Amino acid sequence: MKAQLNHSGSQPAIQLLKERLAKIPNVKTDPARDVEILEFNLAGPVLAVRPYCPTDHYWQVYFDTNRVIRESFGAAGFPVPEQHLAIRNQAGSAANA
Repeated sequence: MKAQLNHSGSQPAIQLLKERLAKIPNVKTDPARDVEILEFNLAGPVLAVRPYCPTDHYWQVYFDTNRVIRESFGAAGFPVPEQHLAIRNQAGSAANA
């Protein structure tokens, strides 16, 4: 699953998620959970969040992980990701003629 961040630092969010994922029931300790930068978009970095679990607990871990992402980012005060757009009006363009 993915977790979108804004353009501020990603390391505190990565550490926070790794700690919180460890507290979710049925998340395995081996292999260790992965939280890494997956990609970048206009809103900021996107984290890959991979808690490993037995298949019979997949949906419980999936939904708990989404809840943990939302609750922990909100409680930590991480800014909401947003796209930054710049609109420039060039004098003398065809639209102004």
